[in-house]
Amino acid sequence: MRTLATALLTALAAAPALALAAPPPLDMETIMADPDWIGQAVEEPYWSVDGSQVYYSLKRDGSPVRDLYRVPAAGGAAVKLDPAAAATADGTKQVFDREHRHAAFVRHGDIFLRDLGSGTTVQVTRSATAETSPHLSADGRLLTWRAGNDWFAYNTVGGPAWQAAVVEAKDDPKKDKTSDLQDQQQALFTTLRGIKSDEKAMKADADALAAADPGRAPEAFYLGKDVAIVDTSLSPDGRYLLVVTKAKDADDGKVADLTHYVTDSGYAEPEATRPYVGRNDPAPQSLTLLDLRAHATYALDTATLPGIHEDPLAEIRAKTVAALRKAGKDDRADKLAAPKTRPVIVNAEYSPGIVWSGDGHEVAVQLRAVDNKDRWIATVDFDRHALATQHRLTDKAWINWDNNDFGWLNDGRTLWYLSEETGYSHLYTRALGGKATALTSGRFEVDHPVLSADGKTFYVRTNQVAPYSYDVYRLASSGGALTRVTTYQGMDDFALSPNGRQLAVLHSAPYVPSQLATVSADGGTPRELTNTVKPGFADHAWIAPKIVEVPSAHGAGTIYAKFYGPADAAQAASRPAVIFVHGAGYLQNVHLSYPSYFREQMFHNLLVQRGYVVLDMDYRASKGYGRDWRTAIYRNMGHPELDDLLDGKAWLVKNQGVDPKRVGMYGGSYGGFMTLMSLLRAPGEFAAGAALRPVTDWTSYNHDYTANILNDPQLDPDAYATSSPINYADKLQDPLLIEHGLIDDNVLASDSIRLYQRFIELHKQNFWMSLYPMERHGFVHPDSWHDEYRRIDELFKDKLGQ
Repeated sequence: MRTLATALLTALAAAPALALAAPPPLDMETIMADPDWIGQAVEEPYWSVDGSQVYYSLKRDGSPVRDLYRVPAAGGAAVKLDPAAAATADGTKQVFDREHRHAAFVRHGDIFLRDLGSGTTVQVTRSATAETSPHLSADGRLLTWRAGNDWFAYNTVGGPAWQAAVVEAKDDPKKDKTSDLQDQQQALFTTLRGIKSDEKAMKADADALAAADPGRAPEAFYLGKDVAIVDTSLSPDGRYLLVVTKAKDADDGKVADLTHYVTDSGYAEPEATRPYVGRNDPAPQSLTLLDLRAHATYALDTATLPGIHEDPLAEIRAKTVAALRKAGKDDRADKLAAPKTRPVIVNAEYSPGIVWSGDGHEVAVQLRAVDNKDRWIATVDFDRHALATQHRLTDKAWINWDNNDFGWLNDGRTLWYLSEETGYSHLYTRALGGKATALTSGRFEVDHPVLSADGKTFYVRTNQVAPYSYDVYRLASSGGALTRVTTYQGMDDFALSPNGRQLAVLHSAPYVPSQLATVSADGGTPRELTNTVKPGFADHAWIAPKIVEVPSAHGAGTIYAKFYGPADAAQAASRPAVIFVHGAGYLQNVHLSYPSYFREQMFHNLLVQRGYVVLDMDYRASKGYGRDWRTAIYRNMGHPELDDLLDGKAWLVKNQGVDPKRVGMYGGSYGGFMTLMSLLRAPGEFAAGAALRPVTDWTSYNHDYTANILNDPQLDPDAYATSSPINYADKLQDPLLIEHGLIDDNVLASDSIRLYQRFIELHKQNFWMSLYPMERHGFVHPDSWHDEYRRIDELFKDKLGQ
């Protein structure tokens, strides 16, 4: 029996020959309407505690509200849970003890504990504060969780919950802080000395009573008034607490504002957004180990990390400093001095920053240099109260945002982690103090590793078959071959069942939003549990995108792309073409899953109906192709990508007979940036371009993304000058449409407005701008989507002659 996605893909592949001779006409109103007409994607699936059911969410038609559904894992009708049923459903973030005698989970922000033998469920917390991160000790006797940065514990045999640690970012009030005047007063007056003595006696008695009474709240730890707590992590046995701090007065830099012009109040209203890149680097972070049993505090020194005293930016720094001193700007040059010890932060934004072994006897911390050139995984030596580096990943460009997962094997003494050290993300293990073992290797990517409860098997997502094809594979945690579990080619996510025997899989296809299935952990025929695609969308004769390989004339190898054209390839000859440029830079859009650019995909169908062909390329910097592809743009954004887009145009001319004078381009965000770079750096190559919410000057963008690729603007001004479209504004000669949401808090509208002013001052022609007062970076209102794409459609019709 074929899977839903396979059947639909087969049908789509046949569709051009069977149905596209006279397809039902598309129109802008339909494809840019509220996407509820397509059908909702299945979201956030998770297993019931006993593994018999799968829960998932669906957006409600006409509303942003998500409803919770439950469906038997073996197949059957799904049930939408009403509020009463949802209030008794199994929750998320499920954890189990090693013998699977107990389970804990989060439901509506509270912690619940279930005895898996009796089925009894106990609500452990009931508070207005959202509790998260439940954890059961290996023996199942201790349940811990967090609320904000505070940690709590509960004995599973019963009794009151207690706060595991009290940590305060203030000075210790017990420490005597006396002045010369106070000392003189104590020396002069016996009454004052007596009062002081009584106070000390009362405090000593209270401390003795508290120390002898396990029912009292724990004694507080005071970290000092000059720090702010960033994160905390409690060991599963409740013995230790790791605390991440930064300087309390750390300044992120001046924050840019935007203005809401259409408001309920009728007045224009400002909104603070974010600082610009390099205005202030991320605040360095420090690690403190608290021994809760001994009530002792230990600072963990990151200055012992290998390479921490090196300056990977020394060559760039020397060049910039020399230029500043030559220009008489010694004050600026002085500020660029290399730090003796590079500052670090805990790398917790895209991966778990701190991971404890199951027994709580070991902990690993992932640290990243603020300059983005190094990532370390270090463990804590509890006897020496020091960090011990287990793995260092260094990159002359920048460490990837993704593929930094790590954790422990069940022995609690062996780490597993992902690393790009060979040029592709692969899975490794390393016993503490030992050598690393590569579990996977090859010219493909591995992500989302999940270790089975028995610790014997990893399940991972890979694109081993082809860069655009993703499925679940399994392999032994001791090493061995990858074995394919699913064959969807468009596998989006998965969750392992509590007993480790099944996977809940989210899969999709080019015109099928994510659907839910279950499959044996050993592979085999999946059970399809959902089909949420509405007939009006499913019945349309959509064009199956053809994945093509565009040869690079610039030494990059193969550039993968999706081609949209008529059923009869000969009809493509002499047609105009449009190149679509995806956003985000580090994003993969050439794949067999449902695209995040689903509206654009429908627009591509409309363009083919209008008489165009369309090419959608994974230019250099795109995700899924390894480290070298990702970092090809280091200090040089917009240049390798333009080479690739020009190669795409050449491929269209050579292989599809496209008229080279009638090739247009459009894209949003990074795609808007690349549209600008294409028109401004290669004038005459493209007949017209539409740049949606584009970055025009990288010095105005955020720090986290930009500093990775271009370093800080003060340190590396050449990289910013080379990479910013506004510096090429004088080259504009081809028709350009700019479109931007006025309340975009990602790429600020000021980016487009500043470029527009530059064109005005240069006396340029054939440029237009459309602003959308109610839209942020990702448009959400159908009227805006319609207007945006109507203008793009009209631009191409007018300038490409179709």
